[in-house]
Amino acid sequence: MRNRLVAAWTSAAAATLMAVATLTTPAAAATSAPSAPTASRACPQLSTKLPWYGENRARLQRMIDERGTCDGHHGPRPVAAFDWDNTVSKNDVTDATIAWALRHDKILRPARWKDSSKWMTDEADRALTTACGTDVPVGAPLPTSTDTDCTDEIFNIRESGKTMSGAAAFSGEWDHRHTVPQYAWVPQLFAGHTVPELESYAAAARKEALAAPVGATQKLGTHTIPGYVRYYEQQRDLIRTLQQAGFDVYIVSAGSEPVTEVWSQGVGIDRKHTIAIRSVLDKHGRITLYNEGCGGVPVTKGEAIPYIDGKRCWINQEIFHIKGKSAWEKQRWDKRIALGGGDADTDVTFVDDATGAHLVLNRNKSEIMCRAYDNADGRWVANPMFIEPLPRKQGTYPCATAAWNRPEGGFGPLLRDDGSVVPDQQDSIHGA
Repeated sequence: MRNRLVAAWTSAAAATLMAVATLTTPAAAATSAPSAPTASRACPQLSTKLPWYGENRARLQRMIDERGTCDGHHGPRPVAAFDWDNTVSKNDVTDATIAWALRHDKILRPARWKDSSKWMTDEADRALTTACGTDVPVGAPLPTSTDTDCTDEIFNIRESGKTMSGAAAFSGEWDHRHTVPQYAWVPQLFAGHTVPELESYAAAARKEALAAPVGATQKLGTHTIPGYVRYYEQQRDLIRTLQQAGFDVYIVSAGSEPVTEVWSQGVGIDRKHTIAIRSVLDKHGRITLYNEGCGGVPVTKGEAIPYIDGKRCWINQEIFHIKGKSAWEKQRWDKRIALGGGDADTDVTFVDDATGAHLVLNRNKSEIMCRAYDNADGRWVANPMFIEPLPRKQGTYPCATAAWNRPEGGFGPLLRDDGSVVPDQQDSIHGA
């Protein structure tokens, strides 16, 4: 499969570019394929000192040469978009921030836990009320640094969507390609704080996580979770090279936006280019239980966050200024990103939308790895994680039967654009 990926890039790249120029639909005709790089121009180069899998560095460099300013192109700047957690950083910065907040008593007691999420079950409300108690006044900090029962209940719901007893924490209806309740719940946990306060918690967690050695863990109640985070140097170099080549580079994350902004600055990406879950603020500048919407979805408690198809929506709305329901739809070639980078099914839609390269770090997530190994357009670039890569997945990815995340929940067969079924795939690009 590795040979197929490499060979397909070489053979399909030119064909793809030529095809774009000759498409007869009005939308495609508005944009011609990029010309080959001009030999006299010095194109920004990826570092040769940082290891990539196989020919991946060369393939990404080819995309930069094709689409960057080194080809003499003077039209709109090409766009690259990356997920954050486990794509640009090793380990989850949202979890690092939650862990720090729980260890430093920064979660404020809500009047009623059930109000903190549109989908919270009575069982979760009771479990949180029992674990965290009612002695602390509403709006005051919960003593989670010492109350391990409260810490356990909060983190278990965030991690698995279940209470410590195993009961579902969320129920009801939601589009499973637009949101997931335990992700939307994270900003709601910080309701009552100001954005600068949340940023200060993220900054403290960042300092702590970067100082911890690779492989370190931490205890959070009875949970053992990663205790360190690292920027991937390969991704930092890729982002810097893209920027030097004239790309607009964005982060699009399903985390809380203030937290993601603290981390994205470390790779040279500013607030304007960082998109994540955006909390609505009250008149005093404090975070509320509500989030901004996308694609015609109004302010809600999290029905349209940057998650699977929601990431496409937020990219279309915030970067390409496509409003209303159209933001959920795949756009014409010149209204799509050139490069998309992700690591999980939460990223698959926007990564698949990329016209130049689809970069995936292999974390054994079925829908995105089925797309990567199927490599329909010859531009998928699969790479093991740069730190502590996962071993080869045993068996096959269930692409033909259970890789597609259904909007109503559950899984189904993954289809190509032409309606054909993606066959099951072997894991071939992995760690030891």
